Amino acid sequence: MKFIVDETQSGQRLDKILTFFLTGYTRTYIQKIIKDKKVKVNKKVVQKSSVKLNINDKIEIKKIEPTELKIQPEKIALNVLYEDKNVLVINKPAGLVVHPADSGGNSSGTIVNAVLYHCKNELSGIGGVKRPGILHRLDKNTSGVLMIAKNDLTHQFLSQQIQERKVDKYYQVLIKGHIHSKKGSIDAPIFRSMKDRKKMAVSLHSKARNALTHYEVMEEFKNTSLLKVQIITGRTHQIRVHFASINYPVAGDDLYGDPKFNQNFSKTHGLKRQFLHAWKLGVVLPEQTKKTVFEAPLSNDLSQVLKGL
Repeated sequence: MKFIVDETQSGQRLDKILTFFLTGYTRTYIQKIIKDKKVKVNKKVVQKSSVKLNINDKIEIKKIEPTELKIQPEKIALNVLYEDKNVLVINKPAGLVVHPADSGGNSSGTIVNAVLYHCKNELSGIGGVKRPGILHRLDKNTSGVLMIAKNDLTHQFLSQQIQERKVDKYYQVLIKGHIHSKKGSIDAPIFRSMKDRKKMAVSLHSKARNALTHYEVMEEFKNTSLLKVQIITGRTHQIRVHFASINYPVAGDDLYGDPKFNQNFSKTHGLKRQFLHAWKLGVVLPEQTKKTVFEAPLSNDLSQVLKGL
């Protein structure tokens, strides 16, 4: 596996950069493979996780034999949008966590548990363990298109597209209010909030990572607007943070939203979570040359909200 450090990662630790490239790895496991001389930077073995890299540095990782995963398969229903020998694409429901927490929390009842059961023995080693290749994540209370790689080559092939920002990711988002411009962009770096460690925030911190969001108004209602949103980068809580930062928070967002508005909106429309849905995902699949676009229809709770509006 080979990766190149871009301008947003320059100056960061090696182990932190690798957690971005390899979503199937835990930080602890990455530190172990670095210590075990399995990582090279610019063709030289590096054994310190703390070493800071520069733009255009080349990282190479030796193939790691997979170990058994402690997470158990569980028979959890999946809404499959597409499946072949390389990928599984599902419409993730709200309320389901994608990945077991490294701390041991959410060790069951996750997408990973469900995918392990669904794919049975088809999965090969990804991230050093026999686990599904989660390529990107959606928040627990976000629904929509989620793609999983079934083997190492596919994981590398699709991860490279994500790294190079060649994957098209579109969302349907309901925000509070009527945004000033019917079509526009939010270009603002994101870093962990200094006031609340559970939150992210638009920040001028030297280590804040650039984040770019495009949007277009699809429909306006009395006090809300339905947007088509495209994210170019994939920062934690990016859409929620960006729209909250310009005072148009996502409807129903209990972390970044307007509590009074959310309470009234929930009473009127029955919305129990943020109105945020991963709508379309466009990607070039292995053995193909043109992008395939996968689309997940709105879940019933969000469809009912729109009918009410």
